[in-house]
Amino acid sequence: MRNGITCAGLFTLLTASAAIGQNWTETKVDSWTKVTNKGGQTLGYAPNSGVKLLTVNGLAFKDLNKNGKLDSYEDWRLPVATRAKDLASKLSVEQIAGLMLYSKHQPIPAGAGGPFAGTYNGKVFAQSGANASDLSDQQREFLTKDNLRHVLITSVQSPEAAAQWNNNAQALVEGLGLGIPINSSSDPRHGTRANAEFNAGAGGSISMWPSSLGLAATFNPELVKRFGQIAATEYRALGIATALSPQVDLATDPRWNRASGTFGEDPQLATDMARAYIDGFQTSAGAAEITGGWGYNSVNAMVKHWPGGGSGEGGRDAHYGYGKYAVYPGNNFETHFLPFTQGAFKLNGKTGSAAAVMPYYTISYNQDKKNGENVGNSYNKYIIGDLLRGKYKYDGVVCTDWNITANETAVDLFLTGKSWGVDKLSLPERHYKILMAGADQFGGNNDATPVIEAYKMGVKEKGEAAMRARFEQSAVRLLKNIFQVGLFENPYLEPQTSRNVVGKADFMQNGYQAQLQSVVMLKNKAKALPLTKGKTVYIPKRFTPAGRNFLGMEIPEKLEYPVNLTVVKKYFTVTDNPAEADYALVFIQSPDSGGGYNSADAKAGGTGYVPVSLQYGDYTAQGARNPSIAGGDQLEKFTNRSYNGKTAKTINGTDLGMVTETYAKMNGKPVIVSLLVSNPTVVGEFEKQTNAILAHFGVQDQALMDILTGSSEPSALLPMQMPIDMKTVEAQAEDVPRDMKPYVDADGHAYDFGFGLNWKGIIQDARTAKYKKAALSMK
Repeated sequence: MRNGITCAGLFTLLTASAAIGQNWTETKVDSWTKVTNKGGQTLGYAPNSGVKLLTVNGLAFKDLNKNGKLDSYEDWRLPVATRAKDLASKLSVEQIAGLMLYSKHQPIPAGAGGPFAGTYNGKVFAQSGANASDLSDQQREFLTKDNLRHVLITSVQSPEAAAQWNNNAQALVEGLGLGIPINSSSDPRHGTRANAEFNAGAGGSISMWPSSLGLAATFNPELVKRFGQIAATEYRALGIATALSPQVDLATDPRWNRASGTFGEDPQLATDMARAYIDGFQTSAGAAEITGGWGYNSVNAMVKHWPGGGSGEGGRDAHYGYGKYAVYPGNNFETHFLPFTQGAFKLNGKTGSAAAVMPYYTISYNQDKKNGENVGNSYNKYIIGDLLRGKYKYDGVVCTDWNITANETAVDLFLTGKSWGVDKLSLPERHYKILMAGADQFGGNNDATPVIEAYKMGVKEKGEAAMRARFEQSAVRLLKNIFQVGLFENPYLEPQTSRNVVGKADFMQNGYQAQLQSVVMLKNKAKALPLTKGKTVYIPKRFTPAGRNFLGMEIPEKLEYPVNLTVVKKYFTVTDNPAEADYALVFIQSPDSGGGYNSADAKAGGTGYVPVSLQYGDYTAQGARNPSIAGGDQLEKFTNRSYNGKTAKTINGTDLGMVTETYAKMNGKPVIVSLLVSNPTVVGEFEKQTNAILAHFGVQDQALMDILTGSSEPSALLPMQMPIDMKTVEAQAEDVPRDMKPYVDADGHAYDFGFGLNWKGIIQDARTAKYKKAALSMK
């Protein structure tokens, strides 16, 4: 009571006086209402959500919990930390458990079948009469029943559909409980469609950029920062406020099938790229900034995968049981931390540090120096609690990789559960162990039940107060990431604006220029390049055998041109007769021998383990490690995973034949090879049968044509080594960067880290002066 006036009466007076001097206005926008505060934050709410406005000191606030008063968490004038703590204290255990969930992959609209299927009023989308922007039955259930608020978006029908879906979903949750908005996320979605034609005046579905490895090949952190700024703008226009990126693992084993998603193998380069990428994504400026660099243009970056996933034994990947172990024969564990500790956690921008971290699936074998546990990283208290939280003082969100709490069903399935090292624990016990290790969130889990059961386990062991405090600790971290990007104030979008922003011409132009800057010229014998426009070229068709993709879906056999001939014909005349051609253009891809496991061998009584090959011809491992450093799985009866003496057959071995056969057919006329690089490649198998080689990491065909014809000069550098042979691949240590003998071509050029040619010869500039030094020189 103040001067005889009760608090409730004081609030009424404030509200009444504010109505007289109201400093806000309302505007109807699509299905929601925009509230503009003069000198304050812009709000958005859905009239059908039940949320009303409160007026305090002439300013408008959303009454999200509908209690008729302004709670601290509803007050946009207060610091984010204050608001998050207030809201966390108000949440039930069930609501916090929902915050800890991160949904399975959600296409918009949901698919009719497969792992990401959904229904609309019990029917598949095509038969339901639903709009693409409608919520599926499954989405409605996990948003309402399980209190889930973190949604992973995959494909979207259009920017408008994504925007309207966002508005529908936000309106639903705004009317539930305390009105916590959805924090939608995405895996990287800015890759190229090789056959897409670039038109400087035309927009697209989203701007197209090189892969992370291609961005690394530019050796230009400022370009990567610009990518982050553009990508974040497009993400927010799609309703996406968290990026499940960047992937900053050091690709120290050249055989790892996720190398193309990294910034390469060099610690300094990967660290600088990580910092630039996150600064671009997270930083808002000007009117878009709320506070501390965060704002309406910001996208939370979830940097991955702590403590580094690029050292799987034999180059195998931990999405599969056969690749669960990361090994460190070079005693180089801590080097893999550098892109996190010196990059992602030490930003140049005002946001300071990456908003979230995702550990990898791997068991970092024998690296737990405290408890000696060999369990998946998210389960490991030493790796999460002692190192990440303790030594490196990281207090942002830690979210597990997807599906790690589910049961393993086969060692060679991508979509199986990945409870590496904790197979014997129950589902609630796995969740409890993750929480006690220091993580906050469970990737790919739509069901709150095991999280609530984990809470009950904690109450029995530690008491109600301690477990409630642990839950609130995670809730605060999770809520801060929602508050700081402005979602509590206005989570809604204008679909027409989204259509105009996503893939707009300026963004497309920036992406295309980055593609041009990401192509490495490895060879240019006798200045074979650039080619003269209008000449006649021969392009052999490329054969793809029948097989299955990583999800197990069948891929039909194909024999087709590997480029868009409509694009090529704008630069050259195309012939099927090598005798008529002035040049041959051969388009190939890095060798693909699979992931290092042969299911047929396992079914026939073998171990299943085979080499991962980086050459096109059959490769039989001789002198490979035997026994393996690590091994063991509940579905295997042995622990030695050695593949010594086993043979790997490359799926695309015919790519080598394309080069050698074309070289013979051209009878001395120039043969130019374009190599799409997903991994370091043994180029010695075909280099002598070429006049020029361009290496790229995912660009449009048109970008290659512009470089081939001299419209753009190659300027990129190799972000990794190209090995001389498989012997040096076997001899290198999985955890050590830049430890292979590189290939040297007929001109005496070593295809080493930082190598690249332009029209004048070997590139030597400020980039090579900075980065071509010992990989372990960072302090």
